[in-house]
Amino acid sequence: MPGCGNGDISISECQFLYLDRSAWIWKFFSDVEFTSGLHMTSIPPEQLLAEIEDVIRTMPPRATIRHETPENLSWLGRASAVMHLWDRVRAVFFDGHVANLHATMAREADQGFRGLLTMLHQAAHELRLSTVGPLTVAVAQGGVFDYFDEVRKVIEGAKADLLFVDPYLDAEFVSRYLPHVCQGVTVRLLAREKMATLLPAVELLRQQTSLSIEVRSGGGFHDRYVFVDKQACYQSGASFKDGAKKAPTTLTQIVDAFAAIASTYEQAWGAATICN
Repeated sequence: MPGCGNGDISISECQFLYLDRSAWIWKFFSDVEFTSGLHMTSIPPEQLLAEIEDVIRTMPPRATIRHETPENLSWLGRASAVMHLWDRVRAVFFDGHVANLHATMAREADQGFRGLLTMLHQAAHELRLSTVGPLTVAVAQGGVFDYFDEVRKVIEGAKADLLFVDPYLDAEFVSRYLPHVCQGVTVRLLAREKMATLLPAVELLRQQTSLSIEVRSGGGFHDRYVFVDKQACYQSGASFKDGAKKAPTTLTQIVDAFAAIASTYEQAWGAATICN
């Protein structure tokens, strides 16, 4: 490798990491600066959080992210840049996931996609917890658009999987929210009370958009949640279709109890009755 051990830099300043058997990633490490004298750029953590959240929102669809288009390559470059600003050591592993994304084997490519998406969510969560804190939005009575807009932002942030838990999901929910789901995202709806209107609406949307939607019916739950990419969870104070219509409500990100709540509702999903 040019530069290592030939006088430009020392072997101790160069480290090779073999990632998922698919790529050698060459990366320099030092506490403050590269031996060339170039310093790492730093930006305020709040600004970096906004950048990473925008990177997640603008992520190319899962089905086409591997295509070597100018748009995809630009997004991958931007994603790598912000991850290096977040943590230049862990960013090496992110670059490894990017390399796996372009592997010839489908399994390795899928692992690459999941790995880079997980690390982007990890960076966003760490920065949010260390700066502004978990997302909590209070919506006044009658603020139906404000509530819709906050839920829409959450939905558009999903790139692989969305799980909605709400006994009262219906046709109105489908028409209001599911058109905002990104291409390639799998949608799971755990509902109960309004299946007679929910199922026909889901079927028509699937026919028109080819969106992957699975509906299951289960008992024993009353709260309303949306889980994003199995990495984040938000609790709604009202049914998603009725948010802020008749009373004030909230949309709250669950952090401390995320693992327990996610496990509870993944088990509820597994035990529920398949409806479509």
